[in-house]
Amino acid sequence: MTEMPETRFTRVGEVDIAYQVVGDAAPLDLVFVPGWVSHLEVMWELPEFAHFLDRLAGMGRLILFDKRGTGLSDRVTGVPTLEERAEDIAAVMDAAGSARAAIAGWGEGAAIAAMFAAVHPERAAALVLGSLGAKVTDGPQLLTADPALMRDLFAAVEEGWGQSWYRRWERLSSTPSAAAATLRWAMGTDVAPVLPAIQARTLLVHRSGAALYDQDSVQAAAKLIPHARHVELAGNDALPYVGDTDALLDVVQEFLTGTQATPDFDRGLATVLFTDIVGSTQQAGRLGDRSWRYLLEEHHARIRRQLERFRGREVDTAGDGFFVTFDGPARAIRCACAIRDAVREIGIEIRAGLHTGEVDRRGAAVTGLAVHVGARVGALAQAGEVLATSTVQTLVLGSGISFADRGLHALKGVPDKWRLFAVEQS
Repeated sequence: MTEMPETRFTRVGEVDIAYQVVGDAAPLDLVFVPGWVSHLEVMWELPEFAHFLDRLAGMGRLILFDKRGTGLSDRVTGVPTLEERAEDIAAVMDAAGSARAAIAGWGEGAAIAAMFAAVHPERAAALVLGSLGAKVTDGPQLLTADPALMRDLFAAVEEGWGQSWYRRWERLSSTPSAAAATLRWAMGTDVAPVLPAIQARTLLVHRSGAALYDQDSVQAAAKLIPHARHVELAGNDALPYVGDTDALLDVVQEFLTGTQATPDFDRGLATVLFTDIVGSTQQAGRLGDRSWRYLLEEHHARIRRQLERFRGREVDTAGDGFFVTFDGPARAIRCACAIRDAVREIGIEIRAGLHTGEVDRRGAAVTGLAVHVGARVGALAQAGEVLATSTVQTLVLGSGISFADRGLHALKGVPDKWRLFAVEQS
């Protein structure tokens, strides 16, 4: 059995992330994204989990980490967003010297792995997603076959945390309230908008009797991923290291040692932001050409300062409007709000539109349906309003960002009707 590896730390912003590396250089790097809560060192004390990790380490150099808010990583306020957790994967890979890796995760960890692969196609060699679901109908329902079971589970976590068969794991991984909040977030988060942008070949594996997950939602997720292979195994256990672990890992090993497809690195998931000045023609006429030019230069400078702060990529600037891309929707929203507030100080009111979707990059150009949607949303925004599609609103669950529903809208030249939300608080 593998000895417990050394625990190291890397920093993402102000947050320290704990990670471990098992093994030396190998043809394959494999990152395991833990689901729900974890503790890097205690998990090696559980024989079932240690066996699971040993098998994974036999497939390549294994990279493990505790998600922010759990285990040996920094505790944080609230529930982190998908994009923050995807950043943690990138940071841990960088710290371990891994440019490209297979990413594996179960439950919540699968959702995070999917987000990472969609945003960073050049870094995801393959995906192994355990019990990942996508909602099959609109609404606030949980991704579970039995809501009553989930209510009982939430109550058990809050009232009996640290008293189960792996009580030491629970106590050191998280507090009861944080564990319950994370579980609610995980069971309510729908990554369906992310899945079609995944380019890595993907294995979606699920046990048929696992009551925590709805079978229809797992099948729906598999259909949304372009290169997915869906394998359903016998068993009732939701945790991958419990039950017939070897049967599950045999499937994973066979998948990971097969031929790997090469993704199109010019295509990936992005959040697009469009801004423009409200009433620019009238304002220019009132100020005159020279004063308007000076004001416009200050407008551009203030926007670019916020883009640098929030890691936005300026794609195009036409007249008084900006077209920007981001690798995460929450950061894009906060940047849009910061831009609005910054230019308001110099007497300029803007409107902003946001959408998350798949884009194509060719040199400096960014194209695709997502770009058209973002532009149309921006055109519908009111003065001082940051308007977003339901895709963006869904992906920032847990960020603390609040929205007001603006209803369904037809977007010129874009199929279907789109539900839009105005950002109320970022």
